[in-house]
Formats: sequence, structure tokens, C-alpha cells
Amino acid sequence: MVQRPEFSIKEKGENSATSIHMFLSGQWSVILVRIAILLCAFAVYAGTADASSASGSDELVSAEKNNQDKVVYLSFDDGPGNHTREVLDILRKEQVPATFFVLGEQAERYPELIRALVEDGHALGNHTFNHQYEQLYSDFKVFWKQIKQTEEVLERITGFRPNLVRAPGGTYGHFDQSYFDLLQLGGYTVMDWNVDSGDSKRKGVPAKEILSNSTKVPAGARSVIVLMHDGGAHAETVKALPGIIKYYRDHGYRFDTMKSTDQPIQFRVHPDGKYKARKAPGKSWIAEHVEANATLWLASKKLKVEVGLAAATLQPGEFRMEGQRIMVPLRTFMKKFGGSIRWDPETRTATAVWKERTMHADSVSGTLTTTGAIETGAVQSQGGTIWVPLRELLEQMGLRVNSLTSNEAEWSVKAGSSISISAMNLIYKYKMI
Repeated sequence: MVQRPEFSIKEKGENSATSIHMFLSGQWSVILVRIAILLCAFAVYAGTADASSASGSDELVSAEKNNQDKVVYLSFDDGPGNHTREVLDILRKEQVPATFFVLGEQAERYPELIRALVEDGHALGNHTFNHQYEQLYSDFKVFWKQIKQTEEVLERITGFRPNLVRAPGGTYGHFDQSYFDLLQLGGYTVMDWNVDSGDSKRKGVPAKEILSNSTKVPAGARSVIVLMHDGGAHAETVKALPGIIKYYRDHGYRFDTMKSTDQPIQFRVHPDGKYKARKAPGKSWIAEHVEANATLWLASKKLKVEVGLAAATLQPGEFRMEGQRIMVPLRTFMKKFGGSIRWDPETRTATAVWKERTMHADSVSGTLTTTGAIETGAVQSQGGTIWVPLRELLEQMGLRVNSLTSNEAEWSVKAGSSISISAMNLIYKYKMI
């Protein structure tokens, strides 16, 4: 059993001065590569902006919710397993998104469950390959190997590589600062939790106890990550889940999925951890494996989108990946599918029209709405371009994503089966993906 740790919300990039000094030269090389790629991408993005945007009327505006917003992230570890399907059924019924940190060996056994949770709009995270503490925490190279092994499995199944990571047993008592620093350098975001359901403390923890533990929110916390398990013998967790959802809904929380761009909740480094005898990897190994790995998240493929009989391709630089979410420039996308778009500099809102649908992308509030439909979030304004999540945009267009596949050259998204605005209201009533 892991000793209860203290936790903190870490700003992205927060590290100790000593550890930063250790890896400074490597980090600068990655940063320079990223800057070069971003400068090239900016040249492409700028061409899609209208005249008012180019003159500065469409500058970057924070799309974050106000500081009164309360959000809960339901997370499930060790799956997929015997109870994953039941968990997915409940989440679908309640219209609630969640994040699944999966084991590579389990993903190989149940690839259909991995596909199902992604198709339902849930987030996917990496929980190593076999969950064996003695292997994972004896040497960072072993931990890294298992992260990459699971990553390869998930890419074969889904077509993408998740860069959300959760350490088996949590980071407290297992990670030293070098684990945190090297994973960050490699492009990963490590997520612990601040509410433990206790469903894995012992065998047969009853649903009543799991529900009680899952609703013990730390004083003053407005961002809650609940730890649960869907792998192994966790039937009682399934029984407790509807009550957990009801509690957070009744207390005004918004449900969301974790993203690699979120501020991570991470446990503090244990001052007396077993890791003191561990040796950090050498500079040459870090350069070959960790620094080189960061470019994976910058690699580009083409994006092919099929809407019924119509199809369009977005070239590298015309879209981007944020974790497992595909972001597209609204103007470019609308033009490729015969839609129109206009920009209102006073309200900082882009209005797109496609067939009978009119959509409004508000760069100030970060919302995407269709007349009569409940709004969805995650609109961004960057570099003079309005960016929107592809899945939400297609649904606001009255379409449903039927499939998402990938090969070495391109992503392929197929959409169709028009849905009504009333159906969209049901889809978005309780979730903001």
C-alpha cells in the first residue's frame, strides 16, 4: 500500500533548479526544433485568416472558464478488463466523459474495448505495460521501455499515441525528480489524482465505501481527479459509479476528460523514497531516446475527412493534434466543404454556414454553438486563425463521426448520418469534451 502523499498542481515546465541544469542542453535542442516547426506552421496558418484578423482584430484570447468553474475528471486505471464495458455503458447513459489509463498487455487482449472508449469520446492514457513495480521503479530505462511498448500497442489499435501518463501506484514513493523531468522532456504529461476511491486498497471494498471515498474533495479544490479502476475484480466500483456521478453533478461540477495541455496534479517527491540508489540515465541515452521522442508530438500526417460523398484533405500545417483531439482551422475547413464564414471583429466571433446549419465560434468564451443547440467548448484563437475540435465541429454540422483510422501517411475521418439539434442537446447536456 502506498503511503498517502501530498499533492500539488504543477505549472507545465515546473522543475527543480538542479534537475533542469542536468538536462538543460537537451531541452534547448528540443525547444529550438519546436520553434523552427512552429515558425513554418505559422506561415501556413496566417494564409487562412481574413483581413481583419491579420490586422490584429483576432488576437489570442484566453478560452479558460472563469475561476468559479468546478471540474471533475473521472479516471479509470488498469484496464481494459472485465468491467470496462459496464463502465462505458454507464458513462454513455449518463453522458459523462472519462479518462482511461490503460495497460499495454490488457490493450492487446481487449483491442475492441480500446476502440469503444475512444469512439465514445473518452480520453486514453498510458499506464505502462505490465504494472510491475519492481521492474518499473528499478531503473528509468525500464519505465521508459514500457511506456513506449504500450504506446506502440495503442497506436496500432487507434492510430494515435497518447502522451498522458499515470504511474502505477502513483508517483509518490516511486518517482524521483529525474523521472518527472525526463518524461516531460520526452513530451509526456504525468497525472496523479487528488481523490482516491479506495477501490484497490484491499479485496472486496464495498460500493458504499467507494462512493464515500470518491466524494471526499480536498478543501478548496475546484479541479478534482477521481481515481478508480476498471480492470481486475472491481464490480463494486461499477455499482458505485452512478452515485459518484450524481454527487458531482448535484454539486455543480462539470465533467471533462484530461488533456496533455492541462496543468498536471502530481504528488510531491517522497523525501525517503527507495529511488535514492537509482542512477539516472546518461546524457547520450537521454539524447537518443528522450529528446528524440519529443519530435513525435510534432510529426505531421495528412488529414482526410469524408462527409458522405464529399472528401477533403488538410495538409500538414493545416491541422494539429492536441493529445487525441484533432483541431482544424474553421475557415479552411468550411471552404473545403463548400461552406462560408465571416468574422465579426466587435464580438470576436466567427460565423460559419454549412447547408442549413449556422455555427458561431466565440474566441472570447471559447464556445462553439449552433442555433438552438447546447454549446460546446475548446474554440481557440491563435495566430489570426480560429481553431475548433473536429469531432465537435462535425456534430454541430449535424454529422456523426463513424470512423477514425490512421496509417503512416494520413489520418482518415469518415462522417455521416445527420443528427438533429434536439439529439445534439442530449449529447452535450452533461459533457464538454
